[in-house]
Amino acid sequence: MVIAKQLRRYIPSSGDFYYQDFPYYWLARVQGLYQQQMERALKRIGTDIPTWRVLFILKVHGKSTMSEIATHAVLKLSTLTRIVQRMKAEGLVETNTHAEDGRVTEVSVTEAGQKLIVQIQEATERLFARSFRQLTPLQISRLNATLAQLYDNLSEE
Repeated sequence: MVIAKQLRRYIPSSGDFYYQDFPYYWLARVQGLYQQQMERALKRIGTDIPTWRVLFILKVHGKSTMSEIATHAVLKLSTLTRIVQRMKAEGLVETNTHAEDGRVTEVSVTEAGQKLIVQIQEATERLFARSFRQLTPLQISRLNATLAQLYDNLSEE
């Protein structure tokens, strides 16, 4: 693949590369800081990021299959299975066999899980508000579109 001269500064193998111009440098820094602050906020209420991911996917989608949750949470199915088993033991979710396909497991939120969702929202509200401070809805929309394009580009094989 031929890389246009104006793009070389973004390609690590190029002599023109400068790490602070590399979008993945900033993505990694933002993700790392976000993760640290989320862990701290969630720890205060006795939960963690994997639980938050699963609960909020279920909040948005309602009952979901393990595969659907794994896709949205960007987790391996084996990792998600352990997380869901732990959450089930804690009374946060229920699992049932899909009515039409016995090989598929569906997950849904319990009343205890719903209560934890409310606690999580309260514990993380300031973090999210602070992270989007001084950004317009248009800037956030463009950022999401750019990230979605990167995702699509990386998904191609």
